[in-house]
Amino acid sequence: MTAEPIAYIVDDDPALRDALSLLLESVEIPAKTFARAEDLLASSLLRDPRPACLLADVRMPGISGIALLERLREDGIAIPTILITGYGDIPMAVRAMKLGAIDFITKPVNHQALIDLVQETLRDRLACQGPDHGDDVLLERFNELTSRQQQVFRCITAGQSNKTVAEELGISVRTAEFHRARIMKKMQVHNLADLTLARVTIESRLAQQNK
Repeated sequence: MTAEPIAYIVDDDPALRDALSLLLESVEIPAKTFARAEDLLASSLLRDPRPACLLADVRMPGISGIALLERLREDGIAIPTILITGYGDIPMAVRAMKLGAIDFITKPVNHQALIDLVQETLRDRLACQGPDHGDDVLLERFNELTSRQQQVFRCITAGQSNKTVAEELGISVRTAEFHRARIMKKMQVHNLADLTLARVTIESRLAQQNK
């Protein structure tokens, strides 16, 4: 039986933090809040296998939302992350997406849009943790990728853009985009965060086989 999904909220503004928590709980999505990214990282919650998503403010004292995404990637933790900011700009959004953020929204937050986004994200996580998404199944899907697709898979789950992938592998950007789309379809995932999580699972399974 799959554990109940949860949303983690990291924001140094107590009023917004509480408002987001109440908003999600009003549609029966449990939420746990943190005033600092450091507090979330110090907990063991991100290692919990239950379906979850993360909402984090971009600008916070200490570890910012972008820096938090970088830490999660370094630690091999792939949790669908939504960044929230009052100072959004295109370069910041691009950087966030390259680090695996699934969306980037600005304040004031549209409540219904946020609810819809969180619900869709958690539904995807539940689907990815269903009975047909075990470790062996993910590994089988990875093994069914062509050699080139496996190369592209490793590049994009390392945060590389289509342009960077194309330059590194000596292919056109359009070809890189085509491979990316095929990989998402073959791996049966809906976003980069889930694909990155699949890589963590696959590498763990391969390490076990090589022992």
